[in-house]
Amino acid sequence: MALALAAGATACAPADQTPAAAQQIASHVDSAVSREVALARFRACCARVDSLSGGESSRDALIRRFVRSVETRDTAALRRMLLNQDEFAWLYYETTPQGRPPYNLSPGLMWFVLQGNSGKGLGRALSEYGGRSFRYVNHACDPAVAHEGGNTIVGPCTVRRVAPGGDTVAVRLFGLLLERAGRWKFITYVNKL
Repeated sequence: MALALAAGATACAPADQTPAAAQQIASHVDSAVSREVALARFRACCARVDSLSGGESSRDALIRRFVRSVETRDTAALRRMLLNQDEFAWLYYETTPQGRPPYNLSPGLMWFVLQGNSGKGLGRALSEYGGRSFRYVNHACDPAVAHEGGNTIVGPCTVRRVAPGGDTVAVRLFGLLLERAGRWKFITYVNKL
């Protein structure tokens, strides 16, 4: 838990702040604070936003762009398609069930987990498919969607591709997708690779 709190403090720390200073901030985190206070503290390091930036205007376009970006190993494009810390703080966390009872994940811990899982998942996707043709066929997402405030959550999804032997296979390359006011982004790049 201390590692997660330290990571949360480091994520909000200015670029020129030393790890020792970030650790000092982390030592002031009170695990008994209310959800509202924890969210206010987390938001203090985030720019206030009211819409998603980057991403795509449709689910299909987002998934196709993801596949192209993996094929070309375009990590800058992959970062722009992923929910960022400001969007998490102001648009996503407040309505997600994981931040409410019975889960009660604090925003700092939840952000830390999302980022860790996304990093691992993206690393696996790039290792497995990066730098070559993915041979995309189509994709399918679970038809059940969740509505959380102004957010629509879609997934999981699978992407179908032609494997080297000629068979068509389905692969889960990323986690859930978020739609808000006509913009689509990935919540996480966690996958089944």
